[in-house]
Amino acid sequence: MTNTELKIPETNENFEALLNEQFGDKGITGSVVKGTIIRLTPDFAIVDVGLKSEGRIPLREFGQNAELKVGDKVEVYVDRYEDKDGQIVLSREKARREEVWQDLEKSLSSGERVNGVIFGRVKGGFTVDLNGAIAFLPGSQIDIRPIRDITPLMGISQPFQILKMDKVRGNIVVSRRVVLEETRAEARAELIDTLKEGSVLEGVVKNITDYGAFIDLGGVDGLLHVTDISWKRINHPAEVLSVGQTVKVQVIKFNEDNQRISLGMKQLESDPWQAVADKYKVGEVYKGKVTNITDYGAFIDLGGVDGLLHVTDISWKRINHPAEVLSVGQTVKVQVIKFNEDNQRISLGMKQLESDPWQNVADKYKVGEVYTGKVTNITDYGAFVELEDGIEGLVHVSEMSWTRKNVHPGKIVSTSQEVEVKVLEVDADKRRISLGIKQCTPNPWAAYVEEHPVGSVIEGKIKNITEFGLFVGLSDEIDGMIHLSDISWDKSGEEAVKDFTKGQDIQAKIIDVDVEKERISLGIKQLSENAMAEAMEGLKKGDVVKATVTSIDDKGVNVEVNGVAAMIKKADLSKDKAAQNPENYKEGDVLEAKVTSVDKKNNKIGLSVKALEIEEEKKALEEYSSTGSSNSALGDALGEALKKNA
Repeated sequence: MTNTELKIPETNENFEALLNEQFGDKGITGSVVKGTIIRLTPDFAIVDVGLKSEGRIPLREFGQNAELKVGDKVEVYVDRYEDKDGQIVLSREKARREEVWQDLEKSLSSGERVNGVIFGRVKGGFTVDLNGAIAFLPGSQIDIRPIRDITPLMGISQPFQILKMDKVRGNIVVSRRVVLEETRAEARAELIDTLKEGSVLEGVVKNITDYGAFIDLGGVDGLLHVTDISWKRINHPAEVLSVGQTVKVQVIKFNEDNQRISLGMKQLESDPWQAVADKYKVGEVYKGKVTNITDYGAFIDLGGVDGLLHVTDISWKRINHPAEVLSVGQTVKVQVIKFNEDNQRISLGMKQLESDPWQNVADKYKVGEVYTGKVTNITDYGAFVELEDGIEGLVHVSEMSWTRKNVHPGKIVSTSQEVEVKVLEVDADKRRISLGIKQCTPNPWAAYVEEHPVGSVIEGKIKNITEFGLFVGLSDEIDGMIHLSDISWDKSGEEAVKDFTKGQDIQAKIIDVDVEKERISLGIKQLSENAMAEAMEGLKKGDVVKATVTSIDDKGVNVEVNGVAAMIKKADLSKDKAAQNPENYKEGDVLEAKVTSVDKKNNKIGLSVKALEIEEEKKALEEYSSTGSSNSALGDALGEALKKNA
C-alpha cells in the first residue's frame, strides 16, 4: 500500500478539547482526579491519570511514613497540563489541601469548630496549621483577655472557630477567643445555677484596682473588696494579691438579678475582733507596730487588729504630720483611750503616757507678763510660739506689729526664731494662750499723738491717692488720712483731689485721733478760714428760706441760699409725686423751702419744699379746728397754703 492509498481522516479536534469534553467545560487543570501509581523511584511516584503522559509526584508529598506500592489509587491535583518536558504536573499535597478546604468550608457553613496547631508568629497575629491549610489567628482573637506569653499555647492541638475564608486568595481567619467565650458561657451558666451565699470557691485574680480585686471564678467574675481581704488594715489590694494568683474566697453576697457577686477572704478566718473587748481594756498600755501613716494619724498593729493613733494624741506638742515623730515598722507604747465594738475601732494615745503640761498653765503664764519663746509654725493668720515643751501660744497677725498691716506673718517672723511675747489671754480649758509681739514695744501711735495733739499742723509726703482720700506719711511707721471732704471748702472732694500728686509735700491739720483703731484724721481745708461757715451762720434747722435754682439734674435741682450751694432732691420738691419732676423747673426759679439740716463742718444744708407744704397744711387744719369753719372754709385755707408754694 502506498502512501497515496493511506487515507487519514482530517480533524480539527485536539487532545485538550477531548479532555475538556471528558472533564467538563472547566478542563482538568486545577482539578483533583484519581490516578494509579505505575512506578516508584527513590524520589518520585509516577502516576497515570489516563492522559497522554504520566505525572511525577515527590514522595515527600505523601508523608514521611507513607507506604506506597505500584497499583495504589491516589487522588492528585492537576497543577499544569504539561511542563517543558511535555509531562503533566501533579501534586498530592495540593490535592490534600483541596480536601482540607472542602472540609473547612463545611465547618464554616455549619459553625463547627476545627482543630489546629499554632506554629508561628506574623505581623498582627499568629499562623495556625489546620491539617494542611494555613490560617491566620489575629492577636485580638487568641484569648478573652490579653496574654503576655503565648509560648504555652504553641505546638499543641486545640479547637478554633473559622471566621472567614477566601479560597481565591487562600486566606483563612480563625478565632480561639470565640471558642473560649462559648466554653466560658457554658461554665458560667453551670456556676450560676449552683452558686449561693456562703459557698467557698477557688478563683484567679484577674484584675486589681484601688478598691479591690476582680476574681475569675471560671466563667464569672466576683469583686473582692479591699475591706474583705483581711481583718488587718490594707491600704491597697496589691499589698496582698497579684494578678494570676489563685485564691480561696467565700461568696458573701449574690444578686441574681444583675449577677453581681461579692467575695471575701477574711471571712474564711476567725474574727479577731470577737476577743478584742476582753483582750484590750480602756486605760491599759500595750506595745504595737506602726503599719501605716496618714495625714490624720497612724495605724498601730496590736497583734491581729489595728488601732488608730490620731495626730492630736501623739504628743502634747504641736505636730503637723505624724511622720515627724513616727515611721512605718516602729514599735511604740500606746494607751487604749476608747473602744467601739460596734464600729470595730480602737482609739489609741501616746501623749497620755506623759504628764499634761497644761495643768496649772494659768498660774505659770500670767496675763500681761512677757516671756521668751520659739516660733514653731507660721500660718496666714499668725504664728505659733512654743513657751515650753508641749505649751504653744498663738500670736495673731494683728498682734505682731503696730504699723505693718496686711502683710504675711512670715515677713515679720521666721520659724525657729526666738521672740519676746506678752500673754494677752489664757484659756486652760480650751488649751489656748493668746500672745502679742507688738505689745513688747512702745506704741508709736500713742507716742506720736502725745507729741502732736489734735489741732497741730504737720508736714508730710503724699504716699498714696485713693478714691476716698489722701494718705500722708507722718513718720517712718505712721500714716495719716485726709478724707475727700477735708481737702477744700470751695470744691468737691473729687475735683479737689485732682490738684495733688503722689510724693508731693503738703501741710495738714490733725483733726481727730483714735489710738485704739490706730487712725489719725487730717484736713487741709482746716488750715484756712471757712468763708462758707460765715454765710451759714444765720441759718438754722426749721427756717423757711428762698432758694434760687442754679441748675437741673436727674437727682433734683441745685439751688443757692445766701451764697451756700445746696440740692433739693426729687422727693423733696413737692408733696405731690406728679410735681416731683426736676424738669418742671428752670434756672433762675425761686423756691420757698424749709431748712431740714445744717452741717457747718462740711458746709452743707438740707432743703425741702415738701416739708414746707406739709407744715403749712398742718397749720391750716389747726386753724380750721380752732374756728369751727365749714368744709368750704377748710378748702379755701388749704388752697391758700398751696398757692404760696405754686
